[in-house]
Amino acid sequence: MTFTNMATLFGAMAVLAAVPSVSVLAVSARSATHGFAHGACTAMGIVVGDLWFNLLAMLGLALLVEMTDGLFILIKYLGGTYLIWLGISLWRSRTKVSDFNDATRSSLLSSFMAGLLITLGDQKAVFFYLGFLPAFVDLSALSYSDAGLVMAITVVAVGGVKLGYAYAAHRAGTRITIRGGKTMSIAAAGVMIAAGIFLVAMA
Repeated sequence: MTFTNMATLFGAMAVLAAVPSVSVLAVSARSATHGFAHGACTAMGIVVGDLWFNLLAMLGLALLVEMTDGLFILIKYLGGTYLIWLGISLWRSRTKVSDFNDATRSSLLSSFMAGLLITLGDQKAVFFYLGFLPAFVDLSALSYSDAGLVMAITVVAVGGVKLGYAYAAHRAGTRITIRGGKTMSIAAAGVMIAAGIFLVAMA
């Protein structure tokens, strides 16, 4: 890959990652209500999912995706149900602003899984990458170094943008008053539930 190829690939991925979507809503909601670490873990799950689809596309395994279409539908249902459960749990809690940064291992894992399941539930992503990547790299003559560069660019571009959303949402969350803490929790819960319903409806 030339420097121009890498720069344009990075720019394209960053722009696409910045487009408002279910993943952006999930990152923002987790970060605003539970702290930056949760938003970062959600972003990490999204990046891991994108790396998986990138790998499938580079290996030309689109046929595998078609053969396992039922599995993707199941993942989408699981992901949607999981987001709805997270939203309901947040709705029922009495989270205060001072508690937003209180992170536990299990809840950090739940944030990571939310991001991962959102991404893995979109089987169209591998076909997108299969059509997207050839504009920047020749998949038929892909070297290990090129594959590594594509993966690294994905991590930096997608991960960087999602972390930006997480940071912005966290800053917004820490600036609200204690009285507004409950409102923030309810709003974020509504976002998570809506995102979950959207995933299930699209399955």
